[in-house]
Amino acid sequence: MESQPAFVHWESEELRDHHRRLTQRYEACRSQKMALDMSRGKPCPEQLELSREMLGIVAADDPLRAADGSDCLNYGGIDGIPEAQSLFARMLGVDPKEILIGGNSSLTMMHDALTRAMLHGVYGSERPWGRLPKVKFLCPSPGYDRHFAICELLQIEMIVVDMLPGGPDMDQVERLVREDDSIKGIWCVPKYSNPDGITYSDAVVDRLSQMKTAAADFRIFWDDAYTVHHLTPEPDVLKNILAACRAAGNPDRVFLFCSTSKITFPGAGVAVLASSENNLGLIRRQLAVQTIGPDKINQLRHVRFLRDMDHVKTHMERHAAIIKPKFDLVLRKLEEELADKQIASWHRPNGGYFISLNTLDGCADEVVRMAAEAGVTLTKAGATFPYGKDPRNRNIRIAPTYPSLTELETAIDILCLCVQIVSVRKMLYER
Repeated sequence: MESQPAFVHWESEELRDHHRRLTQRYEACRSQKMALDMSRGKPCPEQLELSREMLGIVAADDPLRAADGSDCLNYGGIDGIPEAQSLFARMLGVDPKEILIGGNSSLTMMHDALTRAMLHGVYGSERPWGRLPKVKFLCPSPGYDRHFAICELLQIEMIVVDMLPGGPDMDQVERLVREDDSIKGIWCVPKYSNPDGITYSDAVVDRLSQMKTAAADFRIFWDDAYTVHHLTPEPDVLKNILAACRAAGNPDRVFLFCSTSKITFPGAGVAVLASSENNLGLIRRQLAVQTIGPDKINQLRHVRFLRDMDHVKTHMERHAAIIKPKFDLVLRKLEEELADKQIASWHRPNGGYFISLNTLDGCADEVVRMAAEAGVTLTKAGATFPYGKDPRNRNIRIAPTYPSLTELETAIDILCLCVQIVSVRKMLYER
């Protein structure tokens, strides 16, 4: 494709003519009344089929006993069955005694961990966080909207921290936590981050583990959601945060979360919390009031299906074979339609579930609105920032996994068309 000069170098009349042509194309798309949804990072039906075998892996005549001999049909086992602890310990690079297995959702475990902190404090707290005059959390942004929703629900003040190519801006983070004891934690999606696809550098992990905090009970909420969700044969490597914190003399600083929601079934997965023995000891005592035990049958299904890390790797390669062509399509379209015009930028992730698109400042909400009118539903502009307010109004999260390739191509064509129209309008207005 022949390269065009960037829009910024066009004469005003050229821009107006191009805007008319783009608008004609847009109206033709809108008249088709399409309904294409890229608003959430959902596995597609083909991905779900990869795990269907798991549904029949536990039979009615099965003795249904865990490796320690306990009956999976009965009460008990608040930590989870031993073989599930061992599997997830290998996945996360921790000791099985640092693992606590939950229900199907890591988001639920994160919500509950923060709610317990507000009601009771965490290990080492002098008093419950909810009894303090103010509680604040650092929120590297763009980030995960559901993390921010938990804070908003619990009336925890959120502070935006810029995301850099190696993770959060640690100069900002270190200054803030050193000066303010009301800052009790930070949200992190450290591998293939949502939505930028960034993996934290070793230096960032070390600085998070070593930094001085005014709050003695500061916690890192480490949402390692995409730990095995690679798109390339050479996956990103993330330094072990629990080991780094132990080495730095801050062994209780981290709550680490993950789940099989996008490995097996989002509605019937297994979630995990990993942390220090001190943290887990307190959490167990609190959970003992809340539950008499998790769903051990579902844990047994997962262990029998996933088996070991070699099989997990093979299983995730099958996932990648389905979704990588979708990521490649989106990235190719962005390159063809937008790269030479200097009106947008994006990351090229090696894994995860999203592509983060940055428009010119002030354009994202209008792009999302126009796309919706043409039948393409995107995540709401601003959703990747606390309180839904992107200070530069430029970030759009693209979720390529659920639509078919044909639907995806149409949706990205419309998105690129909207980005161009809104960008040209902005340039004409500013002249």
